[in-house]
Amino acid sequence: MNRARRPPLSRPLASVFDRAVDCLRAALHPDTSRHYRGTVRKFLTYLGTAHPQVHSLDQIRRDPHILGWMSSLRSQVPPLVTASCINLLIHLRYIFHELAWTEQLPELAHLIRREDVPRRPSRLPRPLTAQQDQLLQQEFLRRNDLGGNAFLLIRHTGMRIGECVDLSCSCLHSTGPHQWAIHVPLGKLQTERMVPVDSFVCTLIHRLRFFRSLDPLPADGLLFARPGTKDALVRQLRDYLHQVCHSLGLSTGLVPHQLRHSYASEMARSGVGLPAVMKLLGHTSPDMTMRYIQVVLSDLRREFDRARSKPRHLVPQPKAPIASQLRAGLDGVMDALLSAQHVLEMFRRALPNGASRSCLVRLSNRLTKILAEARKLATS
Repeated sequence: MNRARRPPLSRPLASVFDRAVDCLRAALHPDTSRHYRGTVRKFLTYLGTAHPQVHSLDQIRRDPHILGWMSSLRSQVPPLVTASCINLLIHLRYIFHELAWTEQLPELAHLIRREDVPRRPSRLPRPLTAQQDQLLQQEFLRRNDLGGNAFLLIRHTGMRIGECVDLSCSCLHSTGPHQWAIHVPLGKLQTERMVPVDSFVCTLIHRLRFFRSLDPLPADGLLFARPGTKDALVRQLRDYLHQVCHSLGLSTGLVPHQLRHSYASEMARSGVGLPAVMKLLGHTSPDMTMRYIQVVLSDLRREFDRARSKPRHLVPQPKAPIASQLRAGLDGVMDALLSAQHVLEMFRRALPNGASRSCLVRLSNRLTKILAEARKLATS
């Protein structure tokens, strides 16, 4: 369904701001361009309400116009989420930079400063728990339908759901003897990649091709038939996951992207290096991938604390023989030498690095040589 188009703004500055967005639009995604226009609408609506006397660009000041708008954003009810506030400020900042150049008003470039933009909240990925992951995969396998195979494919390749529904029927490629990879088309970050897969994923692709062959819609080269738009197909798959979670008694708040998070965390836990995980996920920045590594570090911390509370792998300390258990004759002499070496070693470990510790190392080496000679004497 097409969204109702809102009427154009009748503000005095609307046309000049629209021209700035048109100049920026060539390098923007259509959705981003729409967000820029939404930012302009919000700012000019505020300006017309709070400062109706402003009719030209050279009248706009940081205080009170820009600071007042930022204050109004923070006081919205319900409150504006940090990510939305960041986007609005960044978009308007870029627009002012464009206007500063095209309108020859350099002061516009300094109305919104870098420090005005709040930092994005640090959000760790949300992989499925081990129980959720197991239950969902078992249910997908049991159902063996279009949705189940689609989500198994997402879980075992780390694709975004939008990338998955864009796959072509010929997405599976042979890269060598018994080696396969899936070509993931341009996605969210306008990148494409090849993801190595195993025989299980190859089976999923063959199964999805079979479902596509049964669909009455004409062949269009895509692995998933689209009865309507791409967005409609994505919503259909999201609804499917919601129904599966409900039937299993799991949280219906689980989203498809958590399957991608589970795949990435699994790769990191398995020892796959950061550059390789970055390529598998189609990230353009290592910072994006490092969020998954942070999940692994939290796992390591949990295992470390567990090991400290219940140590199972401590290095065994050497035990000295009890004096009453010393054997007679030459064997007893070797037992006494071993006991002396043990006491010396325990004392040496407690000392800091220095001359005394080095002296004890030399004494221990001499005892080792004496013990070797004693053993030769005992066997001669």
